[in-house]
Amino acid sequence: MDLKNTKAPDSTTTIDKNLVDKPTDNIYEAISIVSKRATQINTEIKKELLEKLDEFATYNDSLDEIFENKEQIEVSKFYERLPKPQSLAIQEWLEDKIYFRNTKSNLD
Repeated sequence: MDLKNTKAPDSTTTIDKNLVDKPTDNIYEAISIVSKRATQINTEIKKELLEKLDEFATYNDSLDEIFENKEQIEVSKFYERLPKPQSLAIQEWLEDKIYFRNTKSNLD
């Protein structure tokens, strides 16, 4: 996932309901799909952030030596400025980048 080149808004925006439920014809199903994708995105971002911050980790038992690491602060600021996972997921949904399938059988 390319977080630097995303078109997702940083703040809350209003989205036309008809655009959201267009692929499924059911707003609740669409929101459920987007919610699951947002959870996946959040997990990916968290994993990536922890991996990057782990590079800066220092393992010592002394509380006296707490120092400021500029690179670690910059990495943290980058992730703080990212759009929320929900915004990223809804943007993917609107751009038709989320694959979903209906597992209900129509044989009833």
